[in-house]
Amino acid sequence: MLNLDDIHPLTDFLRNTKTYGRRLKKTGRPTVLTVNGEAEFVVLHPLSYQRLAAKAARRNDYAALDRSIADMKAGRVRPADDVLDELETLSLKEIKRKSSKKK
Repeated sequence: MLNLDDIHPLTDFLRNTKTYGRRLKKTGRPTVLTVNGEAEFVVLHPLSYQRLAAKAARRNDYAALDRSIADMKAGRVRPADDVLDELETLSLKEIKRKSSKKK
């Protein structure tokens, strides 16, 4: 979460970049930079960003799993063998269609 202590003017950040860099690395928290008193940028250490991105990806994965489980419970599923057979049939039709166009 953002901390009100982590909101600073962009000009201060530009003047003291090394200090901000050390703080970002140490705390792992984002810093909001303002321009004319309005929030304009959020700066985050790369490792913190990677953790945040990984967490977001996991949430997306869990949401997909939840949807899949709901589909299973609602009976909106088919046996994998049936789907694979259908894909194979579609692929063969596509191959035949492409080969007939070349003639």
